[in-house]
Amino acid sequence: MTRRFLSLFLLLLLVSATSCSGSLFKVKPTTELPPLAENTRSADAGGVTVRVAPLWSDEESQELFEANLPLGGVLPLRVELAFQSGVPVELKKAKFRLRDSQNREWKLLSPKSAISHILKTNGIKLYNPKARNQFEREFGAYGIDLKTPLSASDPRREGFLFFRTPDKKAVTAEQQLTLTVERLPQTASITVQ
Repeated sequence: MTRRFLSLFLLLLLVSATSCSGSLFKVKPTTELPPLAENTRSADAGGVTVRVAPLWSDEESQELFEANLPLGGVLPLRVELAFQSGVPVELKKAKFRLRDSQNREWKLLSPKSAISHILKTNGIKLYNPKARNQFEREFGAYGIDLKTPLSASDPRREGFLFFRTPDKKAVTAEQQLTLTVERLPQTASITVQ
């Protein structure tokens, strides 16, 4: 009897493990991301134009990542860097800081840290490692590439930065936020809201 129960249990475990071989969340392909609106907030950073657009609503976040990042205290901030002129601009050293109206600095999360925060917020503790790896690849594709310099031959970079609220509470659209980008040819500040 015990042997039969063990065999049945292993069979069920095998079926459930193979059925969860997709991603943990269904992430929309980056190729389907619409272009930034013309009226997106921007600032000049000495030969580089910085444009930003936050994903305030849970609907926008759900549509892209099938996860409600703002409710979990993470603000996805879409950023575009456009090279205008001059010498190539090294982005590795660029610092992105987000502050609210109370002068509290929000923590910049790597895409991998944002994923860990999503899983923790949603109470997901057991999962197929392959599904998590696929989710990390799909979600990570939305992160902005700051390793490659901007130049006339590669003039545009776009992606997301993920910021966590200082108190880890839900993000609200009423918050007054300012993004400061340092270590570009000039420092740029943009009021996000």
